Amino acid sequence: MPDPDDLIAKALAEAGLSAELPGGGVDDPLARAFAAAGLTAPEPEPDTADQVEEALADLAAHRPAVVTERVESGDGVIPVPRWPAGTATGVGSMPGTDPREAAAIVTGEIPGMPALPELPARGAGADMIGRTAALLVDIPVELKAGRWTVAGRPGADRRRAIDMLHADLDAFDEACDPIRPDFVKISATGPWTLAAAIELSSGHRVLTDRGAVREFAASLADGLRQHVAEVAARTGAAVVVQFDEPGLPAVLAGVLPTPSKLGTVRPVPEPDAQDLLREVVGALTAIGSPVVVHCCAERPPLALLRGIGATALSVDATLGSITGTTAQVAALDAVGEVWDAGMPLMLGIVPNRDPGRPVTSRRLADTAFELAGRLGFARERLAELAVPTPACGLAGADPAWARQALKLCREIGEGFVDPPDTDPDEV
Repeated sequence: MPDPDDLIAKALAEAGLSAELPGGGVDDPLARAFAAAGLTAPEPEPDTADQVEEALADLAAHRPAVVTERVESGDGVIPVPRWPAGTATGVGSMPGTDPREAAAIVTGEIPGMPALPELPARGAGADMIGRTAALLVDIPVELKAGRWTVAGRPGADRRRAIDMLHADLDAFDEACDPIRPDFVKISATGPWTLAAAIELSSGHRVLTDRGAVREFAASLADGLRQHVAEVAARTGAAVVVQFDEPGLPAVLAGVLPTPSKLGTVRPVPEPDAQDLLREVVGALTAIGSPVVVHCCAERPPLALLRGIGATALSVDATLGSITGTTAQVAALDAVGEVWDAGMPLMLGIVPNRDPGRPVTSRRLADTAFELAGRLGFARERLAELAVPTPACGLAGADPAWARQALKLCREIGEGFVDPPDTDPDEV
């Protein structure tokens, strides 16, 4: 049985975003990402409130491609942009440390919905947890003994994370300028994985204090609204927000250890987990931003996630529970229910590491065609119901494969629009 203390780290590693921070130095991701996202910071910054309202107004007026309507309590029907059939995208993380190189790759290979690159190889604050913690409003976080911890005030860790996110946005804006995409995608750690990974000053996970969990979720929603506004203003695109929740299954199962390792944090009831996610997702769909929830765990809780108001869900479709001879009936049923509801899936079908053998988009697409066939869906519907992506983040890939993986995603998306009638082995 795996050590429960490793479950979050394992989930983050499988997402291509290490929880262990290279260098292990004192960095404050909150300071870095706060400034980088245009959030309130001690340094002189422009009037964020005015910029947010102006950018959100521009976003609301943007109507690329197909618009799907989603009902929001209190605001009536909210129009949310829907990407065109055949769109492909990335998961988020990329190899290397050069934001301009990474931005050039994603905009060149997946121009329909380029994903703002995350470069965790740069160290503390560029990692999945630190980068998102930096978006939190009025909740500073710092590194202590290699773990992200709630801090009393913003510090050097925050400032460094902000600087890196600003550099990422500058590079992404520059790379998007020649292609002017209708859609771009940004990523943030979801509220439950974030609460499981960050510690209170007592050493216990934020997850152990349900009041703190709600404060974190509200702060994350506020910070993301500002982040969306800045990205929309810079790129002129509709901004898709992806929440990464690799730790959600462990949170629901109650297998995360306490600091003493003698016990585990009590499980979060599924209705409570769903309600909190619905609130955070709703804060973003209310401003017209499509939301995707990504969970690359072996058994993603698709039934729970289907009810939170997200525009789409994202899974690793190469998992044994979903594909091939080891596919499980329960997992297949969960996927079928998502598609029956008309909700798209971002399908991770391209390896996130070089497989060491020649692969073609036609061969990889067969994973999706087989899945659709098993569930009784015509392969022609995949253009609307599936967005091809890498199986998970590309941070662990070599740069050449990262570029090739995104190219394959684009080719698979194009193939979904006009799918072949035969399987590759029959040709």
